[in-house]
Amino acid sequence: MGTETTNGTMKAIMKKVAGPGLVMEQVKKPTQEDLGPRDVLVKIRRASICGTDVHIYKWDEWSQSRIIPPLITGHEMAGEVVAVGNAVTQVKVGDLVAAETHIPCEHCYQCKTGRMHICKNLKILGVDTNGIFAEYAIIPETVLWRFSPEIPLDYASVMEPFGNAIHTASVTNLLGKTVLITGAGPIGLMAIQVAKVAGASTVIVSEVDPLRIRMAQENGADVVINPAEKDLVREVYKLLGDGVDVLLEMSGNRKAFEDGLKCVTMGGEVSVLGIFGGKIEINFDALITMRGLTVYGITGRRMFETWRIADELLRTKKVDLSKVVTHILPFDQWEKGFELMLNKQCGKVVLNLD
Repeated sequence: MGTETTNGTMKAIMKKVAGPGLVMEQVKKPTQEDLGPRDVLVKIRRASICGTDVHIYKWDEWSQSRIIPPLITGHEMAGEVVAVGNAVTQVKVGDLVAAETHIPCEHCYQCKTGRMHICKNLKILGVDTNGIFAEYAIIPETVLWRFSPEIPLDYASVMEPFGNAIHTASVTNLLGKTVLITGAGPIGLMAIQVAKVAGASTVIVSEVDPLRIRMAQENGADVVINPAEKDLVREVYKLLGDGVDVLLEMSGNRKAFEDGLKCVTMGGEVSVLGIFGGKIEINFDALITMRGLTVYGITGRRMFETWRIADELLRTKKVDLSKVVTHILPFDQWEKGFELMLNKQCGKVVLNLD
């Protein structure tokens, strides 16, 4: 039996007022009449909780500078198209879709040159617009991806963060390369599997949390090093005399990044997804310039090249996200999901709205 209400309202998780916490409330259910010409009404069937949602829940400095309540939060989803605007051509009623969360303007220099994911006028679903922690959501057709029907809804709902892992791991060729991943949060865990599929010869993971260390091993890491117990740089060079070819920075931890850079061989490559939350101090000359490193900054997913890769890896079962999705909860148990996230007692948490 579903959660849906029948009196023109629906359940939604909201940042109602400026301050910590979220609330679930009955709000007006959007209808066909609320759609713009290129908007799509989606019945949300699965929604997963992201680290960004936790930042909004905690009402940290970033959230205070960005979020304008009242706002329906959430951006990772899988759902079913139930209505379309009169100019929509890319999806139809009944299609199963996931959502790219970077909403591009489609007109700026970046959008016109194949870089919509870093649109100059970018808006983010569930941050700058109402999101998907609700029984129904209005989503622009521009950002919808029709995923293969072979992909279970639980895993389709995390295709967005899975795309982060793919983007981070695919800016350089990993075939036969040695790789260090700093940080084994959900995206770091996904990146282990992606690196293996891409042909990495050795994947080393740096992580301090016991649960995440175990999950890194389960996701196929060849070596997991706890830098709170052992010197990461010394251990990496003990294993690989020349250091690693590629660093995938997933932690957003300043010390992890600095040590990770030291682990990269001369002329190696660095892909940075982690967000540090402010300025960081490193010896740029010694660690990067004089060692000839190439550094890539990663945000979002390439639209829609990354999504195609994600779809194929999941459709063909080359990647197993059951090793990353640890909890699937009813929508009404969203507070438990946030508690698990806040206490780092989980991988990905998926909310089931069916």
